Amino acid sequence: MYEVIGSAQSRAFRVLWMLEELGQEYKHTPEKPRSELVSSLNPSGKVPVFKDGDAVLTDSTAIITYLADKHGQLTHACGTIERARQDGLTHQILDEIDSVLWVAARHSFILPEEKRVPEVKDSLRWEFDQHVARIADRLEGPFLMGETMTVPDIILTHCLNWAYSAKFTYEQENLLAYAKAMRGRDAFKRAAGK
Repeated sequence: MYEVIGSAQSRAFRVLWMLEELGQEYKHTPEKPRSELVSSLNPSGKVPVFKDGDAVLTDSTAIITYLADKHGQLTHACGTIERARQDGLTHQILDEIDSVLWVAARHSFILPEEKRVPEVKDSLRWEFDQHVARIADRLEGPFLMGETMTVPDIILTHCLNWAYSAKFTYEQENLLAYAKAMRGRDAFKRAAGK
């Protein structure tokens, strides 16, 4: 049985949601970053940690991509143009949205206080606005890739929720409707209840 280690209030949520979408059984161990268990499995102390038998994976995107490929769902087939576009979209979201939110979080409560630069958040908000607008412009269907929900939908929705809690707002009506529809999915609600 799969095991997901990490709080649902972290990037572990992406893995929980993916498993719920796939209908897979799993054990959830809601550990905090740098706990003894997490650090024993991931030297960085970061969550999520994912176990598939004896194998341990430690990056949320790697984990959900692995699960999508393994179960043949929420992804396009490897070696196809659609998969290349999917991977490009995944990397765009990680580079342009997830990373901006992560830097803001580090300068809010993660870094030692004397290393934080709160003023950086103004430029990060500007950058976030630019990137979110580009994502909104390419949204052409119920999902990022049209009619098919894929890995980048999970990452983007998680980031949009994270942005809301970090007070990084966006105004694009189509993106607001998209985020609401994604949060309305039964699998999302089950994962959120963890």
